[in-house]
Amino acid sequence: MEKQSFCSGRSSSVAHSTKKKIRAFNIIMSAACLTSSSTDTGKGRSKFSSNKVKHGFHLVEGKSGHDMEDYHVAEYRYENNHELGLFAIFDGHLGDGVSSYLRDNLFNNILREPIFWTDPNTAIKHAYRSTNKFILENSKQLGPGGSTAVTAIVIDGKDLWIANVGDSRAVLCERGTANQITVDHEPDVERREIEQRGGFVTLFPGDVPRVNGQPAVARAFGDQSLKAHLSSEPDVRHVPLDSSMEFVILASDGLWKVIKNHEAVNLVKSIRDPQAAAKRLTTEALARRSTDDISCIVIRFCC
Repeated sequence: MEKQSFCSGRSSSVAHSTKKKIRAFNIIMSAACLTSSSTDTGKGRSKFSSNKVKHGFHLVEGKSGHDMEDYHVAEYRYENNHELGLFAIFDGHLGDGVSSYLRDNLFNNILREPIFWTDPNTAIKHAYRSTNKFILENSKQLGPGGSTAVTAIVIDGKDLWIANVGDSRAVLCERGTANQITVDHEPDVERREIEQRGGFVTLFPGDVPRVNGQPAVARAFGDQSLKAHLSSEPDVRHVPLDSSMEFVILASDGLWKVIKNHEAVNLVKSIRDPQAAAKRLTTEALARRSTDDISCIVIRFCC
C-alpha cells in the first residue's frame, strides 16, 4: 500500500522530505526488529503515535534435537497516515520453511487486503487463507511442515487486533490480571471438525492428542500431507486499548507448556522494560525444563 504523507498541507518540498523520513523509518525499524530464526533479543518503541507503545523480545533455541524453527516479527510501519505496530510469533514444525515464509510475507499480505482499513477482521481472515493456500501450493519449495501463528497489530496505540492459529498464545494484563485473548486450537477440542474432514485424533500413552498421529494442534499453516484435515482459519479479536491494559505477552507453546497465564503476568508486571520482561519469561521457562524452542514478545502500552 502506498505510504502517504502526514503533512500534506505543507509545501511539496516539505512533504517530500517527510515521505523520505517515513520510508527511512520503515526501513530502519524493519532492519532492527525483524530477525532471523536464531536465539535473539531486542526491543523498540513507536515513534509517531500519541499513545506510545514499546516492546521487547527474547528467543531461545530448544533442546529437542532440531534447529531453531521459531521466527518472530516486531516492527513499526507508517501506513495510510497510521502507525502500525506489527508483532508475531511463528512456531514451525517439521522444518522452518513455513515459519520463515510467514515471517517474510504474512503481514504484507494482510496490509495488501483492500478492506484492511475498513474491516480488519475480514482482511486478516482473507490473508490467513490466501497465505495458507500459497504455502500448500508451494510445499515442494517450502517443505512439508507447518507452523502455528499468533499475530498482533497495534493501530496508533489505540486498537489491538489479535489473530492466531494453533497454540501460540496472547495473554493481556488488564488491571493486573491475566486475560487470554487467543484460543488454543487443540485436537481433542476440535475432534468433531477434524473427523468431519476425514481425519482422526490419536492419544498414545504419555503423549498429547495429535491429528493423525502428527501435529499436536488442530489448526496450522502448511502441513501438506494433512491439508484436508487441518484448518488455517484464525480466531480474530479486536481489543480497544484503554488505561486499564498494561501489556500483552505473545509466546510460543515452549513457554505456555510450563507457565500458566497468571504466572506469566505476575512474573513480569513489575518489570517496566519489556525486553527484560521477555527474557525473564524465557529464563523461567528454561528453569522449568521446557525443551521446546521458546519465543516471547512483551508489548507495553505506556507513557
